[in-house]
Amino acid sequence: MNNLRHIATIGLVLIAGTACAADAPMTAPTPVEPVPSLVSKSPIGVTLYFITPQNGETVGTTFPVRFGLKGMGVAPAGADLPNTGHHHVLIDHQGEVSLTTPLPMTDQVKHFGGGQTETELTLSPGTHTLRLVLGNYLHIPHDPPVMSETITVTVK
Repeated sequence: MNNLRHIATIGLVLIAGTACAADAPMTAPTPVEPVPSLVSKSPIGVTLYFITPQNGETVGTTFPVRFGLKGMGVAPAGADLPNTGHHHVLIDHQGEVSLTTPLPMTDQVKHFGGGQTETELTLSPGTHTLRLVLGNYLHIPHDPPVMSETITVTVK
């Protein structure tokens, strides 16, 4: 019976991932170094805005969109450079944007990871909201977040 208990104890110790004698004292696990934050810091006073279109503007189904940024630079996704980021356009986006995970790539979140500062959007007729969010080299919003005001456009 003692041997069965000993074998069972060794089995549990091996399952736990530590091969040690059954009667040896267990030691505390070695602390893991904290992972550095993947969120990039943004300087104070950064402004992100739409150059075109303007809030309340009526546009055609395909229209130019130009992004404005003051206080930081634009760099492509993957380029880990201080005080830089790349643009994302949120189209009719509902809810909050995660500030600690990469922005998803969806019909409502358009990525401009090549460092683009303008594009053309094609939207269905009706009223739409647009908002810019600057993402770091990993598509994660900065801290503090760099976002434009939400604007509304009417597509004819």
